[in-house]
Amino acid sequence: MAFKHTRRPGFWLGFIDFFTAGLFFLLYMPLGGLQDELDAILGRRTQRYWVAYLLGIPTLFIYPLVWMARIAEELKAKAIALGLEGPYTSWWHMFGWNTFGLLLFGPAVATHRFFDTLNRVECELNRREEQKAVT
Repeated sequence: MAFKHTRRPGFWLGFIDFFTAGLFFLLYMPLGGLQDELDAILGRRTQRYWVAYLLGIPTLFIYPLVWMARIAEELKAKAIALGLEGPYTSWWHMFGWNTFGLLLFGPAVATHRFFDTLNRVECELNRREEQKAVT
C-alpha cells in the first residue's frame, strides 16, 4: 500500500481536534484515510475511532485517550523495527501531554509527535515499496 498523506500537520490537527472536543477526528479518521493507514501499518484491524469516542462519553474521555496512547506505542514499535531514529511518540508522551499539558496546548503537542512518527513511518514504508518495485 502506498501512503499518500506523509506530511500531515500534527500540531494543527491536534489543535482543531482539541477545540472541537474530538469531533474533528470522528470525521478525519475514516474520511481522511487515517484509520485504514493505521490498519495497514500495524498489520491488524484497529478498533474504530468512533467506537472509542462513544466509549469515552461515560468514561469522561479517558477511553479514547488510552486508545490513542496504545496506538502511539504500537506506532513507536513499528518505527523502531524499521530502524527510524527518534524522537517517537509513545504511550506516556501521548497520555502525559493530553492530561498534564491540557491547559498548555498539550493535546496539540501530543498529536504533533504522533503524526511526526506516523509520517516518518509512512515515508519509510513508501521508500521500501519503491525499492522493491525497482529490483
